Amino acid sequence: MKHLLKSAALAAGIGIFATATFAQDVTLRFQHFVSPKSANPKHFMQPWAEKIERDSGGRIKVELYPFMQLGGKAPSQYDLIRDGAVDGGWIIPGYQPGRFPEAEALEMPFMVTKSAEEASKAAWIFTQKHLMDDFNDIHVIAAHMHGPGIVHKRGDTIETISDFDDLKLRGPSRPATLLLNKLGATPVGMAVPAFPEALSKGILDGGVITWEMSPSLKLDQLTDSHTDVAGDKSLYNLYFVWAMNKDKYNSLPDDLKAVIDANSGFMASAWAGRAHDIGDVDGKARMTEAGNQIAEISADETAKIKALGDQVISEWISDVTRKGLDGAGLIADAQAAVQVTRMATDPDTN
Repeated sequence: MKHLLKSAALAAGIGIFATATFAQDVTLRFQHFVSPKSANPKHFMQPWAEKIERDSGGRIKVELYPFMQLGGKAPSQYDLIRDGAVDGGWIIPGYQPGRFPEAEALEMPFMVTKSAEEASKAAWIFTQKHLMDDFNDIHVIAAHMHGPGIVHKRGDTIETISDFDDLKLRGPSRPATLLLNKLGATPVGMAVPAFPEALSKGILDGGVITWEMSPSLKLDQLTDSHTDVAGDKSLYNLYFVWAMNKDKYNSLPDDLKAVIDANSGFMASAWAGRAHDIGDVDGKARMTEAGNQIAEISADETAKIKALGDQVISEWISDVTRKGLDGAGLIADAQAAVQVTRMATDPDTN
């Protein structure tokens, strides 16, 4: 009898445990569109997923799928997450020009610093003020920027604005292509997965993208030179969102929501930006080791490029204002967010 009671108690205990496990354990499938060896997946996404699992005591498992393995195209990532085709993932709002115009304020020429971590802190501040309504049908975890955009091309480095003439250059977003057009290039809007093939087939002469993406895109082989602008501001930058399906988030028990929340926001945004900073150092070193030309445009010529960038900003303000947005206010708030984060990180500005 004692044996039977003991067995029954054990079986009941196992049943309760199994029921609790079934009710609470969660697997989240997050998708992105680049190599798992590139900087953000390596230094942010994977560590973030591991921290979620650790902080939840193993009750949440985050699976990462690179190269859009769960289906769809990179420009459709927002809708895939919103509709629940995937549980979460990495979004570039700029891949859908005109859909999220307020986010473009952060992507204007020479808007943010070359520190992706610093720029990402500003991105989170700006997102909280202006973009949460736009993203109301997803659950935003982090908003961040990558590092400085570099001009990668076949042939010699860029020295003057005239060197842009007639070059067919890939651009990732509307602000970037507007600037390339001002510089005299022929901009081609293109998501990052298509960039290497377009280079290899001679469709493009080059394009703008970060140092950190260069190795995974084989730009050491597909291009000959890499050119940055002078100063501490980026020629261009790109805005990203790390998010999950809203219904999936809302379905979590409160204690598991708290795990996601504790790994979201300002901290997660800075972490995602820091991943790009690490990758930029590695990527530039790889291009240098390959023997490619590395250059920085002179301060005087950079000033001329910035003046054209200012024209892009002015025209953008007029354009979005006609559409009912406060263009000047958005630019002012983006600049203020950048300044706040600079003051917080640079002792010389305090």
